[in-house]
Amino acid sequence: MNAHTMPFRSIERSDPAIPMQGLEFLTVKSNALRQRADVALFVPPEVRAVADLPIVMLLHGVHGSHWAWALKGAAHVTTARLIDEGTLPPVALLMPSDGLWGDGCGYVAHAAQDFERWIVDEVPALAVATVAGCTAHSPLLVAGLSMGGFGALRLAGKHPRRFAAAAAHSTITDIAQFDALVEEARDDWSNVPADRSVLAALSLDCGRGDPLLAANRTLHEALDKAGIAHRYAERSGGHDWAYWSSALEDTLHFFGEVLRGDITGPGKENA
Repeated sequence: MNAHTMPFRSIERSDPAIPMQGLEFLTVKSNALRQRADVALFVPPEVRAVADLPIVMLLHGVHGSHWAWALKGAAHVTTARLIDEGTLPPVALLMPSDGLWGDGCGYVAHAAQDFERWIVDEVPALAVATVAGCTAHSPLLVAGLSMGGFGALRLAGKHPRRFAAAAAHSTITDIAQFDALVEEARDDWSNVPADRSVLAALSLDCGRGDPLLAANRTLHEALDKAGIAHRYAERSGGHDWAYWSSALEDTLHFFGEVLRGDITGPGKENA
């Protein structure tokens, strides 16, 4: 079937080689989105009921959904292994959909739907409601790829006391970059400056073969110039799951350092 007869703009397909053991899938009616939304959840049995269990949220990219980090990137497999090794303290892993607006919502408020509030308020509340051990005092950490990286870094910069750490892989750095990726017009997206650009981060990385590499380097230089503490790394790879699956392990190592108190995140630095 050629591009002219293809009935779908994009198709995202899970990898059947990745085991689903321990994964759960939740569907909720979101007040912020005014519709149903989906979340993939992974909590190893041995860490359930840990007091104030930290919550790690992974945000997907354009064209993706709640299952992508797990069933394309094996995020739950990596998380379980690092917890078993003692590298990562016990965590609850939540992987929400972005709300499934068009090709991707940008994780920003729109005129009729608040995709930011869905991530910042409702997904953590869902963890508290469904996972034994997660409470209002659970540390909240967020990471994402591409569009999800834009969401993770921007939300951590906008709500520094809400997040203990943030990380991004191959991140979009400015809202204008969505125009090449999203078919729909952004007329009803928020135009508030804090919703249009990333200017706060703790950890970001990008593949040397990624088309967003130049934008990530510019962001890194801007953060340095502003005196904002962060980590930046470039590695072999492109804008694909082979890169993101590998980079996630470094992010979870980083989150482990934050949770152990080896380094401080934006909430402590800005308190």
